[in-house]
Order: sequence, then C-alpha cells, then structure tokens
Amino acid sequence: MTHPPIRIVLADDERMVRTALRAILSAEPDLEVVGEAATGAEAVSVVREVRPDVVLMDVRMPEADGIRATEQILATLADPPRVVVVTTFENDAYVYDALRAGAAGFLLKRADADTLVRAVRLVAHSDTLLFPSAVRTLAAEHARANPAPPAWAARLTEREGEVLRLMATGLTNAEIAARLGVGPATAKTHVAAVLAKTGARDRTQAVILAYEAGFMNGR
Repeated sequence: MTHPPIRIVLADDERMVRTALRAILSAEPDLEVVGEAATGAEAVSVVREVRPDVVLMDVRMPEADGIRATEQILATLADPPRVVVVTTFENDAYVYDALRAGAAGFLLKRADADTLVRAVRLVAHSDTLLFPSAVRTLAAEHARANPAPPAWAARLTEREGEVLRLMATGLTNAEIAARLGVGPATAKTHVAAVLAKTGARDRTQAVILAYEAGFMNGR
C-alpha cells in the first residue's frame, strides 16, 4: 500500500535556508513541500491554508517568533501538524520554550540531508521521540532545582510512571511493551493515560513536563 506524501511547510526568515531545505526534501518521493513562510504570522496563515503534516519552524522570526507561531497553530487547529523547530543552537532557551509549547522536537540547521529527511519521516509516522537524548539533556538543563510536585504526579500509577520514564528514553510503544512484558495494545493504553494525566500534547511535551516536575529524578 502506497502512502500519500508527507506534506511539509517551511518557515524561516532566510530565503536561502528555505531554498536549501526545499531542494533536499523535494528530492525524496515521499516528501512534498506545500508552502513557505518568512515570518511567524505568515507561518500560521500558510499552515491554516494548506494543512501540512509537518512544519519545519525557525524559532527566531519577525512578526511573531516560532514559539508564538507554534502555540497558535497547535491551539487553533483541530488536527494540527507536527512542528519541528529548526535551530542553530540546541541549548537555546527558545528551543526549550518551543518544546514546552508543543513542538514535537528540534533539528539543528547544520544537520546533514539524511538527518533532515529521517527527522521529517520520524515525526510524521513514528510514535517515538526525535533525538531523545538531546531532548532529555535540554530538559534537564532547564529543569527547576526544587520543583513542587505537580498534581498529575500523584495521579500516575506505578506502571504509568515506569512508562513515562521509558518514553523519555525514546522507546516506541512496541519497545515499551517488550520491555514491560505486556501486549502492544496495553502499552499504547498506558502511554495514552500518561499523556492524559500529565496534560501533555505528545511524548515530547510529557518528557519536558516530567523533568520540570523533578519526576525523572525519582520524585
């Protein structure tokens, strides 16, 4: 069965960056660039118009930065695309804020073509984290020293807490199921419960919230 191509919007205020990204992505038969934007405000408008699967979003743009644009896209569309932040520095506070806002992950501008293509396919089709070790490092660096336990922590069962920690390592539902010795459907149910109880939009945001709460340190 042939899947339709992954539809992508490129949002970056530098035309040369957009041109380079378009050239790399358009060379792949399963990827299609369906729109471009040079500002955050334009990104929101283009995404609403063309309804892509994935948005590659620069964090620093005029007329609403990538963080505000991500928030608006995720808050106003019933079935929003997956947003991947494209950044120069992986420890940038802007990147962390974008992940907290609901971005599915981040990608460095210096990444090679193969990494870019794999990242787009991963966020579009997979249930795992994009570059989990980098997300964990970023989350740990920005976590508060002595956070107050959030209300959701008490609502997690022991098994759900274990699932959250496995999610943070980047395991898929199938891999979590194998690790815990349960069926894939059971693992999927646990993951859904974790997302619901933490109030997270996806796995990435759940991991960010867990680090902020001190949960990953055993609290």
